[in-house]
This record gives sequence, C-alpha cells and structure tokens, in this order.
Amino acid sequence: MAKKIKKSINEMSFLDHLEEVRWLLVRSTIVILITATIVFFISDWIFDTIIFGPTRVSFVTYTAMCELSNYVGFADSICVTELPFIIQNTDMEGQVNILVWICIVAGFIIAFPYILWELWRFISPALYPKERKHAKLFIFIASLLFFLGVLFGYYVVIPMSVNFFASFKVSDVVKNQFTLDSYISMIKTSVIASGLFFELPIIIFFLTKLGLVTPAFLRKYWKWAVVIILIVAAIVTPPDVVSQLLVAIPMLIIYEASIFISKWVYKQRLKDELKEKLANTNPTSNE
Repeated sequence: MAKKIKKSINEMSFLDHLEEVRWLLVRSTIVILITATIVFFISDWIFDTIIFGPTRVSFVTYTAMCELSNYVGFADSICVTELPFIIQNTDMEGQVNILVWICIVAGFIIAFPYILWELWRFISPALYPKERKHAKLFIFIASLLFFLGVLFGYYVVIPMSVNFFASFKVSDVVKNQFTLDSYISMIKTSVIASGLFFELPIIIFFLTKLGLVTPAFLRKYWKWAVVIILIVAAIVTPPDVVSQLLVAIPMLIIYEASIFISKWVYKQRLKDELKEKLANTNPTSNE
C-alpha cells in the first residue's frame, strides 16, 4: 500500500509540485496577514511592554540574573543597574515601516503552527501511512520547540545583547544612540533565529529519514558544533562565564537532543529497509 502511495507521488510532475508549493505559500501568507492585522490593534501594548521591555533595568531577566549572580557570588558581574543608551528614529517613514514589520513578524510567530500544518500536508503523501497518523504530534512538538526558542531569544539572548551593546564603548566621548531600525532588527533576528534553531531536532529528524544525515556525521562534528555555539554565546553575552553558560547550555542540549533523535530515526530506517527487503523476497506478503 505504501509503495502505491509513493508511486502516485512520484508520478506528479514538477509543475504539480510547484503548484502545491505555490498554494501552500499563498494560504500561509493569507493567515499571516490576517494575524498581523489582529496584532495591529494591540500594537501599542506590544511595543511598550514587549519590544521595549528589555530596555528597562526592571526587566524580569535582569532581575533574575542579578539574583542568580548574588546566589553564586558574582554580585558585581551581571547585575544591571543602568542601560546608558537611547533609541531614536532617523527616517521619515521609519516608525511606519517598523510598525508594519513588527505586525508581520508577530503574525508569523503566532501563525507558525498553521504553517507547520501546511508543510505537513505537503510532505505527508510521501510518508508511510503509520507516519501520517502522527500529524498532531508533529505539529505540537514542532510548535512547542519554536515557541520555546522564541522565549529563549526574547528572555535570554536579547537582554544579554542589549546589556552588552548598551554598556560597551570605545571611549567616553562616544554616546550610544541606537537607531530604531537597528534595535528592531536585533529583536527580529534574535527571536526568529532562536525559534528556528530550536527546530533543529525536527530538521534532523527529516534529514535522517531522507538519509542525508547520520548520527555518526553529527557526532563527528560535535566538537565543531560546541566551538560555534560557544562563539555565538560569547558574541551575544557580556564577558562573564555565567552569562555565556546561560546561552550556551540550552543550545548544546538542543544539539545533543538532535543526535539522540537521529540515532532513533536511523535505527527505525534500517528496520524499515530490512522489512522491505524481506517483503520483496516474499511477494505474497505485499497485499
């Protein structure tokens, strides 16, 4: 039965697949725009409370970091007492553009489960029937990982970055006056990049299933992955060990989880291939 399904998928022309992708993008875009329109009506709250939250020393992350530093004995290292910078708009249409883009980004984040559902509809015909039954589980886990990544970016990466760049100066003569566009760009990049990075286990799941990645490959380059993660953590955090570990440890856990998932999928793929070979040797079992 699975062979018949895969055969029908293979019989679809390139234009048929392209048409499917086109409608996937159209439907996803419509949902994102609808969600962005809804976000527009609460944009004042989003900007004042969420977007500019990390610019205040009372932000929850700074308070938690200070309490943690007091607990471990590094009270003077990561307690944020001031953020010496201002945000200014230098473009005529700057604030309008920022409002539009923030609504779209927020719409994308909120609509992410629907986008995953569209992607699942696109790839599910190429899967086995037993695999297509796990649609709800896939969407739930992938959405959960994405939202956890967004929260990680917002509550960890962004405050660390704001604190570092606000306090860094090459000379006392230079005052930090960041443009609105550069600040919002950092917000968008940190949140979306963190959310997508937390999707790594899902990406590895499908790459392993397709035979493009193996557990041995991921383990072989484990040291390089650790170096890259530590470099990223060092870039986005102040120069202290505690802050760097707060960023690096969750990323390392995600990478290790990806290796574990790859091992499990690889074993399952070998079992399926073995069953298919046995079925081919006994044609009567293909009913």
